[in-house]
Amino acid sequence: MTNKLASLAMDHWVEGEGNGNLLTSAVTGEPVASITSDGLDFAGILDHARKVGGANLRRLTFHERGEMLKALAKYLMEHKAALYALSSETGATRSDSWIDIDGGISTLFVYSSKGRREMPNDYVYLDGPPEVLSKNGTFVGQHICTPKLGAAVHINAFNFPCWGMLEKLAPTLLAGVPAIVKPASSTAYLTELMVRQIQESGILPDGALQLICGGVGNLFDHLGCQDTIAFTGSKNTAEYLQQHPRVISQSVAFTAETDSLNASILGPDAIPGTPEFDLFIKEVVREMTSKAGQTCTAIRRIIASSSIAGELTSSLADALGRIRIGNPSDRNIEMGSLASHGQREEVRGRVQELSQQAEIVYGGHDDFEVSGADARKGAFFMPTLLHCEKPLQSGSVHSVEAFGPVSTVLPYGTLDEAIELSRMGEGSLAGSIITNNDRVARELVLGTAAYHGRMVVINRHCAAESTGHGSPLPHLVHGGPGRAGGGEEMGGIRGVKHYMQRTAIQGSPQTITAIGNRWTRGADQKDPGVHPFRKTFEQLEIGETVQTGSREITLEDIQHFADFTGDRFYAHTDEEAAAKNPFFEGRVAHGYLIVSFAAGLFVDPDFGPVLANYGVDDLRFAKPVNYGDSLKVRLTCKQKTLRAGTGYGEVRWDAEVTNQDDEVVAQYDVLTMVATDEQWAAVR
Repeated sequence: MTNKLASLAMDHWVEGEGNGNLLTSAVTGEPVASITSDGLDFAGILDHARKVGGANLRRLTFHERGEMLKALAKYLMEHKAALYALSSETGATRSDSWIDIDGGISTLFVYSSKGRREMPNDYVYLDGPPEVLSKNGTFVGQHICTPKLGAAVHINAFNFPCWGMLEKLAPTLLAGVPAIVKPASSTAYLTELMVRQIQESGILPDGALQLICGGVGNLFDHLGCQDTIAFTGSKNTAEYLQQHPRVISQSVAFTAETDSLNASILGPDAIPGTPEFDLFIKEVVREMTSKAGQTCTAIRRIIASSSIAGELTSSLADALGRIRIGNPSDRNIEMGSLASHGQREEVRGRVQELSQQAEIVYGGHDDFEVSGADARKGAFFMPTLLHCEKPLQSGSVHSVEAFGPVSTVLPYGTLDEAIELSRMGEGSLAGSIITNNDRVARELVLGTAAYHGRMVVINRHCAAESTGHGSPLPHLVHGGPGRAGGGEEMGGIRGVKHYMQRTAIQGSPQTITAIGNRWTRGADQKDPGVHPFRKTFEQLEIGETVQTGSREITLEDIQHFADFTGDRFYAHTDEEAAAKNPFFEGRVAHGYLIVSFAAGLFVDPDFGPVLANYGVDDLRFAKPVNYGDSLKVRLTCKQKTLRAGTGYGEVRWDAEVTNQDDEVVAQYDVLTMVATDEQWAAVR
């Protein structure tokens, strides 16, 4: 009896009504599971996400959500063997599965780290510095980001059943928003297994994650203005969903990753015999055969100088001929099958369209060797290379995407032609340039970047450590303009903010301080009673301020600093030369002398809860300091961020250095690590 996939709805596994549609192995053609979502309460699923999942997630700080992602990543890493075993049924080789499974899990780790390092241990994210909106500074503005109060609907493609879910899920959960995941049906059995593991872990709070195996029914009819849609799939489907009446009337946030005729450009310097030519061959072959070419970033258009296009085509054909195709459970196999028989027929049709304007120079037929499997029963497809003699006059090579191991060589005469060919794809997720000429790289990037979401320049110097043409990374934006959907995912904290509302808050500095939990200039300053360096992390209060005494800067101080540090820049050592500088009237103090003397003024030197100074941010020197000037410092506790489980927290101090006329000469943030009550009690 065929396994029937279930949906995780309202924290319970629920099977859809009826027998559902049969899902078969991409390798053997044998039944794997059936799938249906008929009978599910889609309105209830949305309501549960909003009321239960959202409320539970918003009770956690960004750091707590980050710890949650880390725990989940560790759990999945410990249970990935079962995922690998099932992944081969999708046609994925071991290396393909590594990208999908380990790559997806690593995205959780990255967002966990970014959440804990780049976001506050709080419930509100401050987006940029405050804006002073009045003459006297009593009225200021601050952009904040707070979680949307709806649900995130994730509609994913078939090619990466694990990574495709996790790359959306990580920033969503970090933002504090619950997710409803709808995987593509053909490989949903692998997504379901991973979600079962997530549910069994007990790490996510109730309602944080739900899964729909099958169609989305009337889910879209119940969407509201606080909901978010993240879609990966065909451009036609994206356009259909974007036109749903509720999406339009409720202005539902919609980000799409769709078709992408990604191009790789071989620079004119990369002729046969150069390392770059060999790198290009390897890169194209890898992109054509990894996941059997079923990656959204795969190279579909190979743009190379007409002078070497013939030799390039021949070299590519030779390399493709050495690729071992077969049952992906065999670790020696380099390319498995397409994900389904339906996908194979789709690719066949697209190759037929392409062959009307391009010549098939390798592949394109069914007579090829398949190891350990029956090519007729499995969804195997031969790597296929085409060559288009006149790419500037051929429309299909720039508009038809064969989502499989298919690519077309497009020769160019000049760099301007290469740029034009790249642009004719009308927007893509990823582009690459292989060249050892940085001038060429710059010209190509400036000419094509507007049409790409991400670009990588590869040469002999970075190839060994490069992630290659494809390989979306959680640190960087994944998405692209035009045909590629016009959306963005990941990109570090940028991806988190997609699931949050950016709101401009205006008010007094004190009010803005209270809302954002970060001291704003002009807000109240408190007398700490004792030097704040005597206080533990818990004892410190935002706004506590120490005002130092003053110190005169002498000519001897400036000269000594120059001799001691070796910084003998003329503005500090040559009176006559310094006077010729439009910024100075004569010799001035070093900027870092000012910072050093400021530290000497505000630091309490005795053993105490302050463990370390680990840097300064946003240092600016506002006015020159001449010898004879006197300096004093105002140091204010600006922001506190607890580092959970470490025994300390980060304290950000606002430092303002002024002269004898109360003019600001330097401003910056000082960062210290301060012991918690428990840690300080243990060591004092």
